[in-house]
Amino acid sequence: MSRRKGFSLVELLIVLAVIAALIATITPVALNAIKKAKATQVAQNLKTLASALENKAYVDGFDSTTPTNIKDLAEGTEAIKKLGRDVDETKYGVYYKKGTGSDVGKVTVYVLTSEDVSADEVNKVLDTATKTNLPSFEGYVKLGKDSFTGSVLQYTFTFNVY
Repeated sequence: MSRRKGFSLVELLIVLAVIAALIATITPVALNAIKKAKATQVAQNLKTLASALENKAYVDGFDSTTPTNIKDLAEGTEAIKKLGRDVDETKYGVYYKKGTGSDVGKVTVYVLTSEDVSADEVNKVLDTATKTNLPSFEGYVKLGKDSFTGSVLQYTFTFNVY
């Protein structure tokens, strides 16, 4: 009896079934890893913008003609590029306001993003970030994206500049 070279149909189907089973078990793990990586990137971008704005305020101070504006940091999307070079200015916005009266040195900052990520995953990296409806930013200086709709991911912090 002579056997033909090659694989039988049953052998090929078994191999395909094993490969399909492996793909089915690996796919959810890979997708979960991608979601976590995206959330980590968003958290890092929020923190980068916050730290960059704080450092800019410490180093350059506030403009004497408009005491609420940080020097050399004009409103708009170009400011986001100056603060974080790898941050997408179409998805992030920074709103800040310098205190007055007894809070003259206090600066309140909101960093927002419209990135579609899980707030829970971002909180694992940046525990003070929250998913919220857009608050009112009357009297705040706007940097980056100036119009958000619906709920946004928000990172809020304050610091003092004297």
